[in-house]
Amino acid sequence: MAAPDFWDDNERAQKLIGELNAVKSVVDTYNRLTAEQADLEALLELAEEEGDESLEAELAEGVAKLKREIGDFELQLLLNQPYDRLNAILELHPGAGGTESQDWANMLYRMYTRWAEHRGFKVEVLDYLPGEEAGIKSVTLLIKGHNAYGYLKAEKGVHRLVRISPFDASGRRHTSFVSCDVVPEIEDDIEIEIRPEDLRIDTYRSSGAGGQHVNKTESAVRITHIPTGIVVSCQSERSQIQNRERAMKMLRSKLYELKIEEQRKELAAIRGEQTDIAWGNQIRSYVFHPYSMVKDHRTQYETANVQAVMDGEIDGFIDAYLRSQIRKEA
Repeated sequence: MAAPDFWDDNERAQKLIGELNAVKSVVDTYNRLTAEQADLEALLELAEEEGDESLEAELAEGVAKLKREIGDFELQLLLNQPYDRLNAILELHPGAGGTESQDWANMLYRMYTRWAEHRGFKVEVLDYLPGEEAGIKSVTLLIKGHNAYGYLKAEKGVHRLVRISPFDASGRRHTSFVSCDVVPEIEDDIEIEIRPEDLRIDTYRSSGAGGQHVNKTESAVRITHIPTGIVVSCQSERSQIQNRERAMKMLRSKLYELKIEEQRKELAAIRGEQTDIAWGNQIRSYVFHPYSMVKDHRTQYETANVQAVMDGEIDGFIDAYLRSQIRKEA
């Protein structure tokens, strides 16, 4: 009995350390911003005393940088919902369109991976199903980092691409859709009832890109929750047992998200609100042709720098969406 107690205590200790580090990060950031403000005030006084116009450019650059950092810090403090601080499980599923939409899913996979790297987050590929010709049929990512879910919940919805297809010999314009689903990685202390008789568990050979265990043993696991129809898969680990544990954790997260969504719908019915969330109701459009623009239809935030967005610069969209939600709740 000693081993389980040890591991339980160790897990609790690791969780506490993580929470303490998060608090320390907030305090350290506040102290750093306060110090930067004091430095800029001192630089302003020096420029005024000496009448040195050469310091104006440095001062303006410093003020602009501080304003950006304060905005980021403010948003970080506003991510105070119960599960904002958790890791995020992000899934991409292309819509109808075959290779074209599968290629679009692969482009979004690269975009979110780049964004996570810029943030200093870690990315694990939990499940990966490549397309027959190009792109991906589906991918599930675990993005680890403080507030990963808090930020990425802004990305949940349908993403629309308009471009001249590289797979069309006639050079015609195509429209493609990919669904992005984001749920928090729910911790083990959250009570979600899962009955064994409600599960169908299948095993299969891994199909990911790389790894010694790929296509050699049936280590990959697919779990179907029969009452809800929710399906989760994992093939990132070496053993079937590890993949099953990962898949069960993903299932718990999805069931929790479903429970929260049902509560939201009940509240919306009480308020008389209608929430029509359907395939094709895109949250964001990425237009490559006949002009360059990425526009979020929820906030109207847009940019003409499509390449920067595809390289992971999506913080402007995330910031605009989260602030709009905060204003609604205020």
